[in-house]
Amino acid sequence: MSLQHGIRANLAQFLHQLLQVLLVGMTIGMMRTVVPALAEDEFDLPRGSFLLLVSFVVAFGVVKAALNLAAGSLSDRYGRRQVLLAGWLAAVPVPWMVWHAPDWSWIIAATVLLGVNQGLTWSMTQTAKLDLGHFQQRGLAIGLNECAGYGGVAAAGIATAILATHYGARDALLVFGYTVIGLALALTLAWVRDTRPWARAETTMQREGATAHARYPTVIRDHPCTREVFAVVSWRDARLAALCQAGLVEKFVDALVWAVLPAYLYARNVPLPEIGWIVAVYGFTWGASQLITGPLSDRIGRQRPNVWGMWICGAGVALIPLADDVAAWSLCAGIVGLGMALLYPNLLAAVADISRPEWRGTAVGTYRFWRDFGYAVGAAGLGLAAQLVGDVTAAFWFVAISMFGSGALLYWLGEETHPGLNPAPTSPRP
Repeated sequence: MSLQHGIRANLAQFLHQLLQVLLVGMTIGMMRTVVPALAEDEFDLPRGSFLLLVSFVVAFGVVKAALNLAAGSLSDRYGRRQVLLAGWLAAVPVPWMVWHAPDWSWIIAATVLLGVNQGLTWSMTQTAKLDLGHFQQRGLAIGLNECAGYGGVAAAGIATAILATHYGARDALLVFGYTVIGLALALTLAWVRDTRPWARAETTMQREGATAHARYPTVIRDHPCTREVFAVVSWRDARLAALCQAGLVEKFVDALVWAVLPAYLYARNVPLPEIGWIVAVYGFTWGASQLITGPLSDRIGRQRPNVWGMWICGAGVALIPLADDVAAWSLCAGIVGLGMALLYPNLLAAVADISRPEWRGTAVGTYRFWRDFGYAVGAAGLGLAAQLVGDVTAAFWFVAISMFGSGALLYWLGEETHPGLNPAPTSPRP
């Protein structure tokens, strides 16, 4: 039986993948409000240690970046479902380590395993949806994926903040974490299918001339090794390199919201549940808006949403230290979330547009390597900026300036990648 592409044709499996990424988002979301806000009170972090505060995000970024790259290559070789399952198994010790943690070093260690989990699982939910969907639905597919994922992040941030207020941080994270991870493992084993056959079917269709011709890189062999794909995506193709640097820099924003914003607000006597809601405005706006911004890029292209998203995000970050109450901080968080919604699904969709199906998993993994390495670079940079100036607001200015500069570079080096709006002038290679 021939396989069909399209969300409607594969709706049941697509919905299973959406539920998976919701749970993936909840797994990281449980670490994004309570842990940084209570770093000093609960986990004995020395007061004013900006670099130590961001150290767990640096560790997360390095590990997740490496696992993104490995996940892409492994999924092309062994299948998407096997890699997804391995990612969930890696998360099993995390809630116990946070519950037992005698000091901040245990939080860093737990975050390393969380990086393994996120690198493997989130990569596979994205790749699977790209496999299942039609090329004209890539923006929609990634938009739905990221909406569910970051909706999970936001929901978990609120839930754990409320639970921690009533039952204590450690017990709340332990129970919440094992509920999410246990459910995810059960659903993966019971219902998730491997989607690699859909990628192979797309390759066959392209060879038969049944799909639009994308502007694939010409500086790569038909059957490249992982090292060759990494080089093409990272620097040999200027368009892909521009997308990678934008992905790296946009993670500065998420590192800021994760590691610095809760502590910044807590130091200004904002109660923990209200911090959870402010951070959730960012997550919910980011997640829900992708239901619009993903499909929008299928109609108007990827380049404009990506560039404008970088600049809007930078503007929202710059406004945060100028605000002075919960309503204003929530508005700023919404602006940042809207900017992320414009760029986040569409940077990845642009990479998928110009990556051949037979090595798309590796290409997406390479982009995600650079994107999530941005956690480490950004967290180190904003922590160093705050440490040198002696004021955490320096971290906000560091991130805002970086976003404006990266958006300008993407505008200069990038191009429209949607194969229907900017197709290749010649037929693909046989």
